[in-house]
Amino acid sequence: MNGKEVRVGACLLVGNIDKMARFYRDILGFNTDWDGGNFAEFETANGRTTLFMYSREEFVKAIGQAYVPPKGINQTFEIALWLPKFSDVDEEYGRLSELNVSFPCGAPITFDFGIRNFYVADPEGNLLEIGSMNAD
Repeated sequence: MNGKEVRVGACLLVGNIDKMARFYRDILGFNTDWDGGNFAEFETANGRTTLFMYSREEFVKAIGQAYVPPKGINQTFEIALWLPKFSDVDEEYGRLSELNVSFPCGAPITFDFGIRNFYVADPEGNLLEIGSMNAD
């Protein structure tokens, strides 16, 4: 695939697509044409990366195997959302705080290696890292 135009996407297999799609659309602000069905695709404002979700129940049917979702905070992956600068991270933390979003690690912090971030847990326990590599 190197050298070809490739669009990168990540799929979340979800137990409650209605709750999850509304969180990513209404709380995080991703664009979507989701119609209430078993599949939802989201884009950021720059459109370079896509995130989509699919009903876990439908996925299990498609692969013909049992699927056991993780409980609590999913520790197998995170989705990183990179903002232009540190002040954007703080602004987003403030906005999400007003919406009663869960922050498993607390307020934004700046690490010695130059990243400022915080974590959000979505309704099914998937971690979203919201951060920046650019000081103001």
